[in-house]
Amino acid sequence: MLKRIGVQSIISSEASVIADADKLILPGVGHFDHGMRNLKNSGLIDVMNEKVVKEEVPFLGICLGAQLLGNGSEEGTEDGLGWIPMNVVAFDRSRLSNELKVPHMGWNTIEINSAQPNVLFKDLEGQPKFYFVHSFHMQPIDDELVLSTSNYGYDFTSAVQFKNVFGVQFHPEKSHAFGMNLLKNFASYK
Repeated sequence: MLKRIGVQSIISSEASVIADADKLILPGVGHFDHGMRNLKNSGLIDVMNEKVVKEEVPFLGICLGAQLLGNGSEEGTEDGLGWIPMNVVAFDRSRLSNELKVPHMGWNTIEINSAQPNVLFKDLEGQPKFYFVHSFHMQPIDDELVLSTSNYGYDFTSAVQFKNVFGVQFHPEKSHAFGMNLLKNFASYK
């Protein structure tokens, strides 16, 4: 999708490439603990902390990549990166009708939090829709971190920001025009 919108990118798990990056994206699908263990085993957490926390380069976590930004998840026992003060919780099935299955999979709209400056959703027209695939969702400790919410039986946080760190629960790379616009906005963010 980045290539399609004319943004040069490099896919890498090399510390030297990460150290030279001016922006970082961490995609992810799967189990929280597996994702954190992969990051730890890759040896990239130190260079990522240097770039994101100290140098404050823009960072975008996508789906599991967004969940890893928090303190931890009900899905496992590993600590998260701790860059955004939030936890990750399972969908509360007691609040879902029988028609709503978990994982939440498919297209869903977002409600943009107009109380927050919002770089990612700038210039989105109409009712933004994104593609979701997840059984857990982000739960920030402060509403000021919430960029957008979505509804799946109840409202849940679908995008967050803390300083230079962004996380989206959905998949912009699978979300056509709205996803392209979001990725363009992130690519132009300084």
